[in-house]
Amino acid sequence: MAAPYRTFNGFLQTRFGGRVQKLSLDAGLSCPHRDADGRGGCIYCNSQGSGTGKAAKGIGLNEQIETQMLAAKKRYHARSFIAYFQSYSNTYAPVGRLKNIYDTVLAYPEIVGLAIGTRPDCVDEDILRLIASYADKRLVWMEYGLQSANNETLKRINRGHDRQCFQTAVERTARYPVRICAHVIIGLPGEGPQHYLDTARFIAGLPITDIKIHLMYVIRGTPLEGLYSTGAYTPPELGDYAGAVAEFLAHLPAEIVIQRITGDPHPRELVAPAWALEKQRVMNAIHGCMLSRGFSQGSLLEKP
Repeated sequence: MAAPYRTFNGFLQTRFGGRVQKLSLDAGLSCPHRDADGRGGCIYCNSQGSGTGKAAKGIGLNEQIETQMLAAKKRYHARSFIAYFQSYSNTYAPVGRLKNIYDTVLAYPEIVGLAIGTRPDCVDEDILRLIASYADKRLVWMEYGLQSANNETLKRINRGHDRQCFQTAVERTARYPVRICAHVIIGLPGEGPQHYLDTARFIAGLPITDIKIHLMYVIRGTPLEGLYSTGAYTPPELGDYAGAVAEFLAHLPAEIVIQRITGDPHPRELVAPAWALEKQRVMNAIHGCMLSRGFSQGSLLEKP
């Protein structure tokens, strides 16, 4: 049965005519929110910056790329790849260093796409011009963490920017020939259904092409773990999460590509909820909820 939303796999199949596998890369960068101003980082982020930690282990980009490509070729028979800079903020370096990093990756002809995860307060015109310069030969994404459109929530999670900062970054990026992916989290402390819908409506009004929806799971060694251990934070139940994601998708424009609808915690890092490790079960619950409520992507979108 087809998913009731525009899937990332479907988008890639249409664009490239076959399977495209993502390579999760760690360029050894950091985060200005974590180490430049003493704010300490977001309350849910661990010491690996929501990434692999491979750079800290001395594993260079070439080794990361070649190891992952070989495995994907064997397991999935993949022949095309997207280089996804996931760990930390991947525009947090001088332009010259960033160019060296991106050029290293794009020396591989099998890599057809470049996805750069970063913060909306960590880009400028020089960086965007550099990234856009790759768009004539590769499909390029800027991936900005929003998490929530509610400024009080952003303060509560120690995000370090507000919704206007995100909007400014998106509108600036939209002037370049790159796709824009927004990251949001369902289940943030203090949020409920109305907050999620406000975030969906906010995204619907911006020139965003893709979205990743994450579950707020608790990771070891984070401030959020401290809140969870004292009972000050409780993760959502599976049914509540599925319902929230179903509503969220129904309020998004149908043309937005849905790259993700849940999280991928590492089993050794996860504290709660345990069901976060059952990815297919979570996806089935979301699909089932949309089917039972008669939802599809954009079906509840308010028309202008």
